[in-house]
Amino acid sequence: MPRHLIRSDATIRAIKRGDPKYRLTDGDGLYLLLFVKGGSHGWRLDYTHGGKRKTLSLGTYPDTSLALARSKADSARKLLAEGIDPSAARKAAKELTTRQAEVHALQAAGLPVPGTFEHLARQWLQQKHQLEVSAAHAARTLTRFEQDAFPYMGRRPVAEIDSAELLEVLERVTARGAIETAHRLKWACGQVFRYGITKRLCARDPAADLKDALPEVLTRHHAAIVDPGQAGQLLRAMADYAGAPVTRAALALSALLMLRPGELRQAEWAWVDLEAAELHVPAALMKRRKADKLNGPPHLVPLAPQAVAIFRELHALTGDGRYCFPSLLSDGRPMSENTVNTALRRMGFDRETATAHGFRAMARTLAAERLGIAPEVIEAQLAHEVSDSLGRAYNRTRFIEQRRELMVKWADYLDRLRVGAAVVALPERGAQR
Repeated sequence: MPRHLIRSDATIRAIKRGDPKYRLTDGDGLYLLLFVKGGSHGWRLDYTHGGKRKTLSLGTYPDTSLALARSKADSARKLLAEGIDPSAARKAAKELTTRQAEVHALQAAGLPVPGTFEHLARQWLQQKHQLEVSAAHAARTLTRFEQDAFPYMGRRPVAEIDSAELLEVLERVTARGAIETAHRLKWACGQVFRYGITKRLCARDPAADLKDALPEVLTRHHAAIVDPGQAGQLLRAMADYAGAPVTRAALALSALLMLRPGELRQAEWAWVDLEAAELHVPAALMKRRKADKLNGPPHLVPLAPQAVAIFRELHALTGDGRYCFPSLLSDGRPMSENTVNTALRRMGFDRETATAHGFRAMARTLAAERLGIAPEVIEAQLAHEVSDSLGRAYNRTRFIEQRRELMVKWADYLDRLRVGAAVVALPERGAQR
C-alpha cells in the first residue's frame, strides 16, 4: 500500500467534529484514529509479527505531528525487518527505564541496588533466614554482614564475586583473630549465593571453593568438673553454701536436672508437676530450630525424689509467684543469669574450674563413664540434636522410661559423691538402655 496519503497537518486540522470519517489512512499500516481519548486524534500502526496482527500506538495529535508519526512508524518497520516485535521492544525499554529510575533512587538514598550482594543478602535474610531461626540468631547474622561483608563487597554484582574476592573478605575477619566468626560468615555468604542461584542472579557459590581455606576453629568448652573426687568437693561446698535459700536451691537443681542455665533460671511453677515428678520446659524456650520452637513438644525432665524434695521446700518460698527462682529485686522477673556463677565464685571455684553450664558436661561425662548410661539416653535428656543413621534427629519423647531411671540414678550418685563414697568406673561393656 502506498505511503504518505495524508497531504499535510492542515488536512488533519480541517477535520471537524461530526465528520463521518473514522480514520485518516497514511498508508503501509499507519493511520490516524479521529476523536479518540476525549477528543484527541490517535496515531496507530497495524503490523504483522509471528503470523499475528498487532497494533502499535504512536501518540496523539497534535503532540505527535504527522512527520513525527511517520518517523516513529519507520522505526517500527526497521525493527520488524530485523525480526523484532516493536510492541515488545517498547515494553522492554519502559521496563529498563523503570529499573534505571529505581536504581538511581536507591543509589541516591545510599541503599543497595538489585543484583548486588547486599541487596540479595538482605532479601535472603528476610525471606528465608528469619523464617527459620530465632530473631536473635537472624540479628547476629545481619550484624556479621554489616560489619564484615557489606563494606567490602556489598555493592558488587553478586554474579561477579568469585572465591578469591570472598576469601579476601573472610581473611580480614581471621586477621583479627575471629576465626569462628569467619566460618559463620562464610556459611551465611554461601547461603546467599545459593539463594541467588535459585533467583538466576548468579551461576555458582564461590564459598564452596573455600572448604579448607580458613583456619580451624579451636572450640573452647564451658569449664566443668568431670573428676568424681572434685565433683564431690563441689557438691559439699554447695551443701555448705550460706547464701540465699533460693540460690541454694538453684545450685542443687543445676546439678540434678541437666538443664541449660537459662532454662533453669526461667523455670515457672506452671511447668512443675510434683505429683507426677515432672518438669515440662516449653518448646519456645529450648535451644531448637525456629520451627521446633513453634511446633515442637515441651522438653520433659523427670524429677528424682531429691529434686521433688527441693522443689517442695522452694515452693514454700516462691510458690505464690510465677517463677520458681524469682529475681531478688522483682518477683516479676526470673533470677539473674549470673546468680549461679556468682555463687560458684564465692565458694572458691573460678571460671576456669566450674560454671553453671558446666553441670551439663559433668552429667554427660560421669553418667556415661561411672553409671554406664547409654549415650543416646543422656543426649536425649540433655535435649541435644543427635542424628541416627538415617540423619533424623532423635525425638525428644524417646527413652522416657530410661530417662526416668537415669535421673534417679544420677541423683543417687550425686548423694554418694557428696558424702565422699568411693565411686569407681564401671568396666567397659555394651551400651545399656
